[in-house]
Amino acid sequence: MSASLLWTAALLLLALGIALLGLAWLLLSGHQQRTEATLQGALRSRQPGTPSDAAAAPGAEPVQRGLSWLAALGERCNGGRLEAALLAPEDRLLLDQAGWNTRTGTATFLALRLLLAALCLLLAWSLYSGSGVSRALTLLAALAFGVLLPKFALRAWAKRLRRRVSNELPLLIDLLRLLQGVGFSMDQSLQTLGDKLRTAIPVLGREIHQANIAYMHGRTRQQSLRRLGESFDDEDLRSLVQLMLQVHQHGGAVQEPLRQFSARLREQRRSSLKEKVGKLSVKMTVVMMLTLLPALMLVLSGPAIIALAHALATM
Repeated sequence: MSASLLWTAALLLLALGIALLGLAWLLLSGHQQRTEATLQGALRSRQPGTPSDAAAAPGAEPVQRGLSWLAALGERCNGGRLEAALLAPEDRLLLDQAGWNTRTGTATFLALRLLLAALCLLLAWSLYSGSGVSRALTLLAALAFGVLLPKFALRAWAKRLRRRVSNELPLLIDLLRLLQGVGFSMDQSLQTLGDKLRTAIPVLGREIHQANIAYMHGRTRQQSLRRLGESFDDEDLRSLVQLMLQVHQHGGAVQEPLRQFSARLREQRRSSLKEKVGKLSVKMTVVMMLTLLPALMLVLSGPAIIALAHALATM
């Protein structure tokens, strides 16, 4: 098999993976937006002038059909050995961090892994003309690539969300202090954060809003805030959730503990930033030695070397 054909096959696999990945994020984000809109609509009564659900966005129908098809395909694997093999506890944690740890989200994730694995295997089978061990290894590599690509994309998305949560946490504490300072209770503060201040903290505001909806539907405050405290694997956020639960159950002044918590968190961020700057300066020293030092030596010693070579040539 020629090298050009190998390169063509690799490019086709990469293009297919990127296209399917983009389709997956489009479908999953559309599902998340529709779920949030459904929950909001269940809390308020339908107004006489409100447009019906059928007159939604024009592009929502193809997305919904594609999502329904993927979910139906993944539903066939739920509860079987294939789900146990393709959906490890780590994958469920990533789905929970991304907000897709629902029956539909899990089924869609399983369907994407199966489709990508089948398509990559089919492409490798049709494009690679080798035989023996090399063909078997190529087919196994294509199968592994198709199975692992959605997981890598989901891990990158969950990591991005965790970074955003870590950046939004100091602002959440300051907003909570402000609301507590004007006389709001903990429930009123959480309602205000989830309804009116979501634009300031998009990720945490969305999570608080969903927790408020669960609380209004009969769950306890501890149950509704479980996802906020456990899903993002942030010890500071977990401590803040515990503080909110204690204030909700027992009451008491919370401004001073929040102020101390905010000061400690900012000091930790400052120390972490100093550590990163120190590591960066060491890395830049190596880069300067490899790039700037040879050019500097050439500029400084170049004329002297040329003059010495000319003097030796005239002797």
